[in-house]
Amino acid sequence: MKFADTLKTLPEATGDRLVLTDAAGAEVATIANGPGTAGSFRVYAYLAQQYGAINAEAAAEGLAIFAEHTENATTHPGKHPNIDRLIAILTTGSPLNVRIA
Repeated sequence: MKFADTLKTLPEATGDRLVLTDAAGAEVATIANGPGTAGSFRVYAYLAQQYGAINAEAAAEGLAIFAEHTENATTHPGKHPNIDRLIAILTTGSPLNVRIA
């Protein structure tokens, strides 16, 4: 299934942005709920709701949700930073906490 189709099946997510923090509580990234990143916002919000944090299991599901964009991200590192982050979590096993602001 393509990303756009899968995205339609996820619950709506509200808020202006997601704040991602590491185990020490340091902010490592934000994802705005706006043009160009609303899909990532919705995916990360869904994963946080399902798993409580973005851990390796959540990252694997997220990569499956991003579908064709995951393949593009692996071919072009840096082009899709929100997917790159999921790949890093899957590789390192270091989870990120999520707060919706």
